[in-house]
Amino acid sequence: MINTSYARRGIAVASHSLASQSALAVLREGGNAIEAMVAAASTIAVVYPHMNGIGGDAFWLISAPGESPTAIDACGSAARAATVESYRERRLDGIPARGALAANTVAGTVGGWALALELSRARWGGSVPLARLLEDSIHYAEAGVPATASQEVNTRAKRAELESVPGFAARFMPGGESPRRGTMFRQAGMAATLRRLARAGLDDFYRGELARAMAKDLAELGSPLALADLEGYAAREVQPLELAHAAGMLYNMTPPTQGAVSLAILGIVERLGLARLEPDSADHVHAIVEATKAAFLDIRDPHLTDPADMTVRPQALLDDKRLDALAARIDMKRARPWPGGSKPGGTIWIGVIDGAGRAVSFIQSIYHEFGSGLVLPATQVNWQNRGCSFSLDASRINCLRPGKKPFHTLNPALARLADGGVMVYGTMGGDGQPQTQAAVFTRHAVFGQPLQQAVSAPRWLLGRTWGSASETLKLESRFAPAVAEELRRRGHDLETVGAYDEVMGHAGALVRHADGALEGAADPRGDGCVAGY
Repeated sequence: MINTSYARRGIAVASHSLASQSALAVLREGGNAIEAMVAAASTIAVVYPHMNGIGGDAFWLISAPGESPTAIDACGSAARAATVESYRERRLDGIPARGALAANTVAGTVGGWALALELSRARWGGSVPLARLLEDSIHYAEAGVPATASQEVNTRAKRAELESVPGFAARFMPGGESPRRGTMFRQAGMAATLRRLARAGLDDFYRGELARAMAKDLAELGSPLALADLEGYAAREVQPLELAHAAGMLYNMTPPTQGAVSLAILGIVERLGLARLEPDSADHVHAIVEATKAAFLDIRDPHLTDPADMTVRPQALLDDKRLDALAARIDMKRARPWPGGSKPGGTIWIGVIDGAGRAVSFIQSIYHEFGSGLVLPATQVNWQNRGCSFSLDASRINCLRPGKKPFHTLNPALARLADGGVMVYGTMGGDGQPQTQAAVFTRHAVFGQPLQQAVSAPRWLLGRTWGSASETLKLESRFAPAVAEELRRRGHDLETVGAYDEVMGHAGALVRHADGALEGAADPRGDGCVAGY
């Protein structure tokens, strides 16, 4: 995939082609970018179930011409019964990554859809019925959809640790086997749940019949979540973080996400004189990797958590003096030691821009592949395991407490470019997210590469991500040998991975230029496409 896709009246990109098509269909019918995004989000929750689902969390960045960008925090909080003591009583040193005890935070995704649609109606005159927005997802769940290679590979890889988790095998291993690529994968129970939401409204997930059914199953399976936790949840509209850059004004998500990390990396490399470097050279990679270490070790690890528990104002983490100091400590000739401690995680990113120039950058996740693995019998909702990122150590910034939001690797990105354009971009992949965002943005907005080249070009990744436990600096094999040799000389611990390796995540990007032209890029490492008209 080497050519950028172009459109004029509306465009979407997702890591599964059917989600892009669902968004495009709504745009063609007169829907706006938010409505198209809900259609895409519901579809991908069905057709890419190993990466996301309605039992997870989500975050939105929303931009409209003449308005300040806004954001939606659709992150669920820890259950009231989820205390450090409750896990210690079970003689646990940490929260399990799988099973009922990992399902300890409210799933915020559906609440985020609901709030986004409220904003769509109130500010943009949105009027597409919810039943229409969920139509494709219901069909794909009921009639089936061909399984992707990614779903097959990940089901096989995770089978040993997940098949004993209640409900997992029944939903994700029909007939006791991993679904083979291209074979029809049906989810009748999920179709019934989505149809219930279409009929009763999205609030039913938290304060209706669906909520009561889920709460009953969660309790019987041993999760600390209760009906009161669901009833007390609401997504929130928040002001995004921002960073002034030579290429434009950049925006990302507030804590508890690592949006500040993604912006800090771009601010640091700008101070290192990135624009004067050769694109995709050892200098380019080294600068971003070293900025990544600085942002992880000096911003994320000591500061980012639930905003209610932070001792510093999130926007202050991006002030000029802090970024100047971090950039000044970077040695462009020598790699800083990397202690590891990366955060894994899989997810999906989707972008939509409509004909009026309204743009949405969106990310939705269940954390690890298949989340907790726990599938609720009555509704077939697969619950996230985001809460396993909490610590049980009271000295840690992300120590568990009831009602606390867990730290999120998720962060959707958006830029208002200096030339009058708007860009939405993002990726899945734990700690890879801010690194890939930096690669895509700098390639396109700083070095002027065509958008598809910026996404397809060989990538790198420091540390762990979904599907990988090593802490090395990973380089795709398409990098020139001289680049790898120079990075080793500077002290980087390198690992070569596949030419288009899925461990690098599924990135995507859309741009609306000042003249109204739309362009988009999808990642050849995933199963997605750009859909526009």
